[in-house]
Amino acid sequence: MTDAPRGPRPTDPLVALRPWEAPEVTSWGRLPMNAVDRRSGALPLDGDWRFQLLPTPDAPVGGAWSSSHVPGVWTMQGTDDLPQYLNVRMPFREFPPHSPAANPTGVYEREVDVPAEWAGRRIVLQVGAAESVLLVHVDGRPVGVSKDSHLAAEFDLMGRVRAGERAVVRLTVVKWSDASHIEDQDQWWHGGITRSVLLYATDPLHLSDVTVRASFDGSLRVDCRVRDTGGALPEGWYVSGELDGRLLTQDAEFDRFNREDERVSDFLGEARLTATVPDVRTWTAETPELYDLTVRLHRADGTVADTSRHRIGFRDVEITGRDLLVNGERVFIRGVNRHDFHPLTGRTVAYDDLRADLVTLKRFGFNAIRTSHYPGDPALYDLADELGLYVVDEADIESHDHAHEIADDSRYLNAFVDRVSRMVLRDKNHPSVIVWSLGNESDYGANHDAAAGWVRRHDPTRPVQYEGAAKLDWAATGDATDIACPMYASLDACVDHALSGRQTKPLIWCEYSHAMGNSNGTLADHWAAIESTPGLQGGFIWEFWDHGILQRVNDGRPVGRGGVGLYDNGVAAPGHRWAYGGDFGETIHDGAFIADGVVFPDRTPKPVMYEHREIAAPVRIECFRHEGIVLGNHQHFRGLAWLAGEWELSLADGRTLTAPAELPDLRPGETAAVPLPFALPEDGGEAWLTLRVTTAADEPWAPRGTVLCVPQVRLREAVPQAPMAAQNRSVEVDDDGLLVHPLLTSAPTLSLWRAPTDNDELGGMAPRWRDWGLDALVRKVTDVRRTPGRVTVQAEYACEAGVVRHAQIFTAVEGGVHVEESAELPEQLDDVARVGCVFETVAGLDLMEWYGQGPWESYPDRAFGAPVGHHAVPVDELFTPYLRPQESGGRHGVRHFTLSAPDATGLAVTLDEPRQVGVSRYRAADLTAVAHHDELVPGTGCVVHIDAAHRGLGTASCGPDTFASYRVAPGVHRWSWTLRAL
Repeated sequence: MTDAPRGPRPTDPLVALRPWEAPEVTSWGRLPMNAVDRRSGALPLDGDWRFQLLPTPDAPVGGAWSSSHVPGVWTMQGTDDLPQYLNVRMPFREFPPHSPAANPTGVYEREVDVPAEWAGRRIVLQVGAAESVLLVHVDGRPVGVSKDSHLAAEFDLMGRVRAGERAVVRLTVVKWSDASHIEDQDQWWHGGITRSVLLYATDPLHLSDVTVRASFDGSLRVDCRVRDTGGALPEGWYVSGELDGRLLTQDAEFDRFNREDERVSDFLGEARLTATVPDVRTWTAETPELYDLTVRLHRADGTVADTSRHRIGFRDVEITGRDLLVNGERVFIRGVNRHDFHPLTGRTVAYDDLRADLVTLKRFGFNAIRTSHYPGDPALYDLADELGLYVVDEADIESHDHAHEIADDSRYLNAFVDRVSRMVLRDKNHPSVIVWSLGNESDYGANHDAAAGWVRRHDPTRPVQYEGAAKLDWAATGDATDIACPMYASLDACVDHALSGRQTKPLIWCEYSHAMGNSNGTLADHWAAIESTPGLQGGFIWEFWDHGILQRVNDGRPVGRGGVGLYDNGVAAPGHRWAYGGDFGETIHDGAFIADGVVFPDRTPKPVMYEHREIAAPVRIECFRHEGIVLGNHQHFRGLAWLAGEWELSLADGRTLTAPAELPDLRPGETAAVPLPFALPEDGGEAWLTLRVTTAADEPWAPRGTVLCVPQVRLREAVPQAPMAAQNRSVEVDDDGLLVHPLLTSAPTLSLWRAPTDNDELGGMAPRWRDWGLDALVRKVTDVRRTPGRVTVQAEYACEAGVVRHAQIFTAVEGGVHVEESAELPEQLDDVARVGCVFETVAGLDLMEWYGQGPWESYPDRAFGAPVGHHAVPVDELFTPYLRPQESGGRHGVRHFTLSAPDATGLAVTLDEPRQVGVSRYRAADLTAVAHHDELVPGTGCVVHIDAAHRGLGTASCGPDTFASYRVAPGVHRWSWTLRAL
């Protein structure tokens, strides 16, 4: 490489055009999009490029060059233009189609040695993606312009480069433009070249497009378009095909490919190949069967001019009535929204990381992704085809801040149709893609209707969806959506619609259950309703990732590509933290709203993933009868032979029994009774039977033995046992009515407060709790009565909403003390965070063991995926490190627990009934006072909460709150527990 810059001349069309200010210009010199595979034999241009960051597009290139890695965003590579997070608002004040004068512009430059063997061939430059406007020069001469930040742009370099010679390629990327107004998505704003750059060559006679239609009945049609750079097509060309390595000739096992139609013009040739595959292996998300298809373009003498290879799946998608069908079967859509994201590289995601994303989703029961809110990397679709995931492919259109104005703005008409059509043209041959989406949160107007019309004409084999088209009337027909795909609509509203008799199309939430912080309450309730209500078919959780960027605390800058190994299990290494909105000095931002995924920034699963895994279980225990257990196959297309199982019996007295499970041969939807694997012991109290279901052999997305679900049924209920008072023993209570115990550093007192979750804050509950003063209750003892072995304490807690009366009765029992408590909340306290007690222990108690739900975090409205059993977790690992510190680490349905030191000393607590218990190194006030985890200082002891009632989590940060049944009502709450020393 040389250091001599080669700038554009003032008379260049690229300079005169100023495309960042021209909404009517979607491209200039860019080749049409197509589905021909060009990756084989291409020359990759990824790596370090010379780089300059200019303050405006008009600023001259000059001075020293630095380097920038391609693909990558400059906002994560040491420049002064840092990431910025906004949800709805644009990061500048200008109205569409204008962009700000201060407009960072990245100039990338490198030499390219064009292979000598490409002589006489057509040479094409492909830029995988660039944000937001791409201007291409070669050897100082303009080549073309492209917008649309998330699709590849290709440019024909014939006549601009020569085989065997060196050329200088310059890629100029302008960050802001008229196109930014329709890329106003809920994510970090970046700038740069975010996907791979490559150079490839074809024969002048080449395939310009290939369209595959493979139906689940085995019929196959391949439509090919052919062009020649010389203009007129030569005589005698033809196309042949090969499926799974077999030439499809007349004497083959399959029917012969036939060229049914050929039209030759000066510019375009078309050919159609057809076949019928007997005993076809069909593609579904459960059975992702793929065939290798090779299409060859031949010259008249039979030599091959061009080749395109595809992995295709035979499947059909249709809507019948109000059901979305795949291969004739109504399927539940267990989906998640997915952005391109990586904590070190921003918008650039490597192949291995893409695969890891989809593997994680498969292991936790997801079967669908929505590419929110733009098309993904081509590799994403290859992987979805291979691993088995349904895809709602979404166009790069979101005009959130100016949605109403842009939806009918004719200046943006070409951009809407261009973006939607290019997505369809690129991705149409992927069996994983079952729905086309016109974009997101852009109101609804003529521009959407135009794009929908194009899609329906070009690809009638898939439905079209767009939330904005149906948001005013889910039952409307004749609009731009074939699916009612509401956003955060309440479950009651959706069920009512399905039962109303007015429903005309499938209802599948495009977004629901907002995963911000400690969230996703009522997910199991939603799915119980979905599975029992015809017309409801699922939805997409928002979203996959927490978009936390790894940041150095000392200088506040992104760590960048060198940060591998500086995080583990969702936690950043010392001296680092997960940055969210505002952490890079943004003057306007939307804070932690970017941290709303089901996995942490390093792809560590959050507790909700285990909840979803159980909701999506392929095998379920339907019920327990005296003659045995009834099992059901809840898949759509697959039997149970690919699964293995193990029975586990958990008894309250600590015993656990295991036995291998032989799963019955069930077709989808079938049930069967199997005998109890154990003779239930007469003693032992409460008993739970769990079926641990794993993969029986290696799957492409899970090695043998991977746990897929743990369905459970209670075989016997607990028998309550009241503790017996100890004779001649006393309880020590001080003059303030506080329990004195050698293992406690802080006595049990009333707690009505929790460190607010993101849902609590944004849903408006936490501000109300603060107004009531629940975070700073003042205790006043009103009465202390002492009798032998028993002390009764009455106290009052005054707050703005009235007085809470709290009573505690301490009774001496063998080895400890029994505590009976009651709290009377006035009517004004109609929805508090919790009612219970909190105390603190001495240092050194590092292990929690319990019988109850676990082992992962669970709460009243998010406990379906936490089986009852005997669990043990170090105290430091109970805490869940949500990006903004908040209430976390609770365990639901706890019957008894111990906190112990390495020498097995410590304390044991037995509860009167299953309760919500929280054990942490942090007080609620500690968590509330800080914005990041690096600011927290853990205590040496344990902070213990025992709750008579605990408010559900809901998803009110964006969507419905938890249900009324999971809220804490006023009135009298009672609970009791027994504390003993180990």
